[in-house]
Amino acid sequence: MTKVAVLDDWQGVARSSADWSSLMACAEVVFFAQAFKDEEDAVERLLDFEIILSMRERTPLPASLINRLPKLRMLGITGPRNRSLNIEACTARGVVVCNTAGGAAPGATAELALGLLLAAARAIPAADANIRKGCFQEGLPQGISLAGKTIGIIGLGRLGSYMARYCRALNMTVLAWSQNLTAERAQAAGATFVSKEELLLRSDAVSIHLVLSPRTRGLIGASDLARMKPGAILINTSRGPIVDETALIDAVQSRRIMAALDVYDQEPLPAHHPLRSAPNTVLTPHLGYGVREALTDFYRQSTENAVAFLDGKPVRVMYPEVLRS
Repeated sequence: MTKVAVLDDWQGVARSSADWSSLMACAEVVFFAQAFKDEEDAVERLLDFEIILSMRERTPLPASLINRLPKLRMLGITGPRNRSLNIEACTARGVVVCNTAGGAAPGATAELALGLLLAAARAIPAADANIRKGCFQEGLPQGISLAGKTIGIIGLGRLGSYMARYCRALNMTVLAWSQNLTAERAQAAGATFVSKEELLLRSDAVSIHLVLSPRTRGLIGASDLARMKPGAILINTSRGPIVDETALIDAVQSRRIMAALDVYDQEPLPAHHPLRSAPNTVLTPHLGYGVREALTDFYRQSTENAVAFLDGKPVRVMYPEVLRS
């Protein structure tokens, strides 16, 4: 029987998010709830699988992994693309790659960015912890009002534009910058286009909404963090490596700025990582896109893709192009 691997079900919700019965009728489906330790671990545990259904970029899919899985025939990705996937290796091996279309919760990540901003501005996690340990207001930092403050948005695409609208509703001034942004596009989104340096100097909070690429890796470094106002909030719901992690740890440990983070250089975040005990932080475990609506859509389409492939009529094919329906 064909073996199907469902990767990185970190919240343990895959089984309940879709009807797997049609796939389980013709294949053995194995759910992986934990991240692989490294590529060697992934190779060892996936060696016998013909179909792999991945979850976004949680497990990288480079050529060095693809080429060591001799039984692999079909790879399912969630979302329109996976930047960690080596398409050339799949094409050379004849591995069919299928994606999922649409998006059931297009603003979910921006909603979390807003939540992180509010949580950091009003010290909500610390207040909750105080209540639970039998205290009340003792020792809590003073919160700040966001009305009248300035938010700087780095990356004014779909998610950045959502964030701009949310922050305008809070009566915040919205500045924006990215490498390709124009003043006209910023104005259309209700923001003012400024340089990166001016954005960092003027903003009371900075929210990052960029894809990770060679151009954006390390885009926010030590000198950029040093430009931020004392006590300013840095929100990152995009990808951890966009911000220099060492410089960020230094900035929060010295209590110069606050960081509200959903993404990290290494995920899951190691148990003894310094961010876990750092002051001036609000941390969530990469929940951005992971809402019920999106996960239900991802897993439903993933099962459909696998069943269609086994029926010899693959759907939502990205590669090879000759098989596109």
